[in-house]
Amino acid sequence: METLDQATQTMLNNIPTKTGKSLKQWHAILKKSGLSKHGELMKVLKGEHGVSHGFANLIAHEFRNAQSDRATADPLLAQYAGAKAELRPIYDALIKVLQGFGKDVDISPKKTYVSLRRKKQFALIQPSTKTRVDVGLNLKGVKPTARLEASGSFNAMCTHRVRVTDKKEINAELKKWLKQAYDAA
Repeated sequence: METLDQATQTMLNNIPTKTGKSLKQWHAILKKSGLSKHGELMKVLKGEHGVSHGFANLIAHEFRNAQSDRATADPLLAQYAGAKAELRPIYDALIKVLQGFGKDVDISPKKTYVSLRRKKQFALIQPSTKTRVDVGLNLKGVKPTARLEASGSFNAMCTHRVRVTDKKEINAELKKWLKQAYDAA
C-alpha cells in the first residue's frame, strides 16, 4: 500500500506528462499571474489551462509553499508579494537614493517594513497598502506640511510620514527630508 507521501511524490513526478508542463513552468505561470490565494490559483490552473482538479490542487499547494519558504528567508519578498508586487520599484528607487548618502546606511528588513539606520534609526519604508508605500522619517522639530505629515499612529519610531504612490513622487523635496533625517542620525 502506498503512503500519502509516496502518492504525492508519484503525482509530482507525473506533472509533466499529465499537464504538459513541469512544476517549475507552472510556478512561473502562477507567479506571473500575481495571485496568491489557493482558490485563485486553482481557478487559473483549471479554468485557463485545463489542469485537472487533483493536479491543480497539488501545483497550487507546491507554489504557495515555495512562496512561503522564500518569504520567510527574505522579508522583502513577503512585503512586496501579491497585490503589493507593483510597489517594489518605489522601494528600489528609495534605496538607491539612500545608498547615495553614504556607505553607513544600514538597511534592515523587518517583517512588515525596512528599517534605515545610521547610528540610530532615521527612516523606514513600509508598503502600507497595495497602492502606497509610506516613508517614515525622524525629523524632530520639523513642522508637518500637507505632504510631510505628522506620523500619528503610523509608527511610534518616526515623527513624520510621506505617502508615496509612484516613483515620480521621489522628488527633490522627499530626498531633502531623507537627507535631513540621515544627517541627524
